[in-house]
Amino acid sequence: MTDRRLTLMAVHAHPDDEATGTGGVLARYAAEGIRTVLVTCTDGRCGDGPGGVKPGDPGHDPATVASMRRQELEASCDVLKISDLETLDYADSGMMGWPSNDTPGSFWQTSVEEGAARLAELMRHYRPDVVVTYDENGFYGHPDHIQAHRITMAALEMTALTPKVYWTTMPRSAMQRFGEILRDFHEDMPEPDPAEAAAMAEIGLPDDEITTWVDTTAFSGQKFDALAAHASQGENIFFLKMGKERFGELMGMETFVRVKDSTGAAVPENDLFAGLR
Repeated sequence: MTDRRLTLMAVHAHPDDEATGTGGVLARYAAEGIRTVLVTCTDGRCGDGPGGVKPGDPGHDPATVASMRRQELEASCDVLKISDLETLDYADSGMMGWPSNDTPGSFWQTSVEEGAARLAELMRHYRPDVVVTYDENGFYGHPDHIQAHRITMAALEMTALTPKVYWTTMPRSAMQRFGEILRDFHEDMPEPDPAEAAAMAEIGLPDDEITTWVDTTAFSGQKFDALAAHASQGENIFFLKMGKERFGELMGMETFVRVKDSTGAAVPENDLFAGLR
């Protein structure tokens, strides 16, 4: 061990993803004196515009949305006490199947090699001890999440670094519980069709396949406030509708699957830095 500060790098696709999946660990480890580096790959231009205007609708200006979301991202980083924000600024590709998937310059159209080379430079600069990103399906099939996974894993291969590497996930038991809560908040919500229900059932992992359970209960208020900083996307952020107290009760654990490790730390573990301190 050296006196060098331990470093966590989280690689996310869009502004607000940092809060949804990793807001708790980013806040917790910052409070513990660990350097927290956030890499946001896209500009979020396919999000809602002012007044909730949707992409493709009259009045939706992608450049304006990207600028607004950058400001919200910086506010979220302030809430979570993130040490360093790096943005790759690729154009948001939108949801799978949207015409924006095919836009030149979009993240989905960017070669993995190009994106990975840029990320590898950041990894060499910050020398993270822990890297967090999505699994190969981007957790739920979003093209930019899938691409973030691809460039992260390729970037690691380009460097001589050997950090612990984690993919975000959710226990299937929690996914079922969220579905029940969603119906509580929307009593008139129709039952999903069988194909949609089957797809939802495949999100996350069985509880016994999750390697890492990090208690972030003490930082759930910061996580909520970081999500709230992305006010323009509030309609899409279901968790904000819970209110801070209910949110804290339900969102106090962040879970991961460990995919690379050179420490030999036993799993299941309750700390991304197990074996490093």
